[in-house]
Amino acid sequence: METGAAGVGREDEAGSGPGRRAPQADGTEVSGAGAPAEALPRATGAGAGRGGRPYDVVLFGATGFVGELTAAYLAEHAPAECRWALAGRNRAGLTALRDRLAARWPHCAGLPLVVADAADPGSLRELAESTRVVATTVGPYVWYGDGLVAACAEAGTDCVDLTGEAEFVDLTYVRHDARARETGARIVHACGFDSVPHDLGVYFTVQQLPEGVPLRVDGFVRAGAAFSGGTFASALTAFGRGREILRAARERRLHEPRSVARRARAPLGGPRFSRETGTWALPLPTLDPQVVARSAAALERYGPDFRYRHYASVKTLPMALGGAAAVGTGVAAAQLPAVRNWLMGRYQAGQGPSEERRARSWFTVRFVGEGGGRRVFTEVSGGDPGYDETAKMLAESALCLAFDPLPKTAGQVTTATAMGDALTTRLRAAGIRFRVAHRS
Repeated sequence: METGAAGVGREDEAGSGPGRRAPQADGTEVSGAGAPAEALPRATGAGAGRGGRPYDVVLFGATGFVGELTAAYLAEHAPAECRWALAGRNRAGLTALRDRLAARWPHCAGLPLVVADAADPGSLRELAESTRVVATTVGPYVWYGDGLVAACAEAGTDCVDLTGEAEFVDLTYVRHDARARETGARIVHACGFDSVPHDLGVYFTVQQLPEGVPLRVDGFVRAGAAFSGGTFASALTAFGRGREILRAARERRLHEPRSVARRARAPLGGPRFSRETGTWALPLPTLDPQVVARSAAALERYGPDFRYRHYASVKTLPMALGGAAAVGTGVAAAQLPAVRNWLMGRYQAGQGPSEERRARSWFTVRFVGEGGGRRVFTEVSGGDPGYDETAKMLAESALCLAFDPLPKTAGQVTTATAMGDALTTRLRAAGIRFRVAHRS
């Protein structure tokens, strides 16, 4: 079965995750709210030097399914100079995770643990003030994510997450973008399969086309993967919040400035057979095209008039009809609280597909770009989209913000705007493929 991976859901702990650095002193453990002041050195603003805060990266929610995968990725790949820590609400869970990591990577035996809870603003404030970058897997973000974004915006701390929830993204823009701009914080949502391959894939495609001309790009997504309880919870949450999603989008439009000199849009295309890919193309109303359009609005390289359409790519018409029917059934079921709660109860957060199942999973996003008399076909592809590759994307996004020379940005920004070339380079080095398939 081919399916698109949804946004990652709430993990069972606001937990912890590692990175590959020689760990701090002797496994410092820092409580959240109520910790002694000397345990959490403070800095003001993102411009503070590395010495101003004890950590470069803190992983919040690492005891959940994707959180632990992200922790393992950091344990293996973070540079030795990276000062990072695991954070979550349950010290026992964090300690057990650290022990599992240390069994494979002995340098993780001293990883610091930070106790914080998504429901405790004081602990989130201290968490944000202790690090330069927070990577969080704690969702559904519309329920559990706003407090951390608020704390990071206030502290001038960069924040990356895995949300695929348009409502959450719009609400945090309205509530926290202005303060983040003042403090220098970069709030970068959707740093997993939602929406890195699509945002950076379009960014990569645009670079193959002429400058200063209207551009048109279509994206076609194929994936074969299973999902976790957290992902299922996020999808059902989104399906059941149609009115709230529309309300948040309207509120954002009232606050967001619009350019009069350039146009960037992501209309919902109609179902069609795609000659470019030889598949049926179904419009995919996820967060991804919104992210792409915001990158295009922010970056002049996308030209004076940019349009992006986003599709699920399905081999046969019966599969296309079946997929549409399944989504419609899910949306209808999510409107009934009793049915929604029953469905959520069938998948526990913190659980997900086995390593063997993930090893068989894959994704491919093909892009067709046109402009200035040129046409280009590009492709972004990789392994398990919802979990292994998502953990990789989140970890590399955090490390990119912490260590790479980047364009000067602040506020709520996209991956392409904040990290475009640098993150693309990191992901290619990590095994995610970006390639030009054909030019004409």
